[in-house]
Amino acid sequence: MRKLLLTAVIICGCLFIKSADAQVRIHLGINISNQPDWGPVGYEHAEYYYMPDIDAYYDVPAHQYVYYENNAWIHAGALPPRYANFDRYHSYKVVINTRNPWEHPAQYRDKYAAYRGRRTQAVIRDSHDAKYRNHYHEGGNGNGHGNGGGRDHGNGGDHGHGHDHGDHH
Repeated sequence: MRKLLLTAVIICGCLFIKSADAQVRIHLGINISNQPDWGPVGYEHAEYYYMPDIDAYYDVPAHQYVYYENNAWIHAGALPPRYANFDRYHSYKVVINTRNPWEHPAQYRDKYAAYRGRRTQAVIRDSHDAKYRNHYHEGGNGNGHGNGGGRDHGNGGDHGHGHDHGDHH
């Protein structure tokens, strides 16, 4: 009887561990539903976007911008007024899956300087791919600027370029 009980406990324990492991994999896997409509197409998982035009980041899971101000990295739901003319839909975003990329700003600034001013990256809003149907929609257009009026639907010219898969910490 003890052996049967011990075997049952071991089997249940293994199933519990397997279930927890599967939940972790899902969290680290696809996160299209967290990506904003101005995010680049072609990525099933994105932790951060680096935006070379303004040398700032967007934390996809937290839905927050990360920008440098007064000698500190600020995490906020909207960009400050100095970025009023920044157009999220038509600026280039680099997908970065390395934890806290703003802790190494020179690395990303140097590596992606050539992407400043690029306007050809396709965004989720303009994709007809069914996998983007349930992506994250910000209230309104974020902080009141930068939606470009929906006139440019992107041609995907840089689709799949400018990404850094990092070390997935």
